Amino acid sequence: MKTFIYFLCTFCLSASLSFAQTSSKKFSAEGEFTANCEGPAVDSEGNVYAVNFARDGTIAQMNKRGKSGFFITLPKGSTGNGIRFGDKNTFYVADFTGHNVLKVDIITKTITILANEPKMNQPNDLAITKSGNIFCSDPNWKDGTGQIWHVSPEGKTRLVAEKMGTTNGIDISPDEKTLYVNESVQRNVWAFDLAADGTLSNKRLIHTFEDGGMDGMRCDIDGNLYIARHGKGEVTVLSPDGKVLQTITTIGKKVSNICFGGSNGKTCYITLQDRGCLETFKAKTAGREWQMMESYSAKK
Repeated sequence: MKTFIYFLCTFCLSASLSFAQTSSKKFSAEGEFTANCEGPAVDSEGNVYAVNFARDGTIAQMNKRGKSGFFITLPKGSTGNGIRFGDKNTFYVADFTGHNVLKVDIITKTITILANEPKMNQPNDLAITKSGNIFCSDPNWKDGTGQIWHVSPEGKTRLVAEKMGTTNGIDISPDEKTLYVNESVQRNVWAFDLAADGTLSNKRLIHTFEDGGMDGMRCDIDGNLYIARHGKGEVTVLSPDGKVLQTITTIGKKVSNICFGGSNGKTCYITLQDRGCLETFKAKTAGREWQMMESYSAKK
């Protein structure tokens, strides 16, 4: 009996430690990015991309050791926010000043407009399905409202959720049956049922934070949500049903977004707007977007 109790206690302790609190560490040099430091995204070679390097309207590429350099400059009038890869050699950028979703070929560095929607307040962050359907969070910071747009692979836009709070971080569950979005000012995290044609239904609240803001948000392969807590200096991990599993403390306070990369998909990169750089930490589980990149890379 004592042996069984000891085993049970050891198992419970091990389970709790698997999501024990941890902290981030430095990745890129401080002060290289503007106060609009955002993105980020990782390519198949492990390079990290983030927006607004040295000046707004640019995108940087960082190698695995955090060394940064200019990658591209966006067209005049465009400023990047969230970045998501759609295949091995293509990423999309939420252009919040140009009301665009931009398409970037990382081989040729060609930039084209996938979608332009004047009715958007400002495309803020992006989520993408395996088939190339994109969802844009679209906050109106002045009015404290927001909405969600669907952009087809051909660039056709459609409003799929409206009359929300300040929609910001957005992502899709690994089975692509649920879309998650958070509201920065209202501190709510919502889930929708996601249909194959991009239609959203069954809106439900899964978590409300008592303090701090929220920004970018990404899923791991188990469906857990990693949420950048802007102003709070944390990344919070929620289960798919909204239970807090882990809190990662960060060096900077204004955590703006997050992505997964590394050799096993468990390296998280976060952008810090107050430090003008990126930080990193190790996750327990690989990210959904890393798994998608692995599938892109496997295609001939």
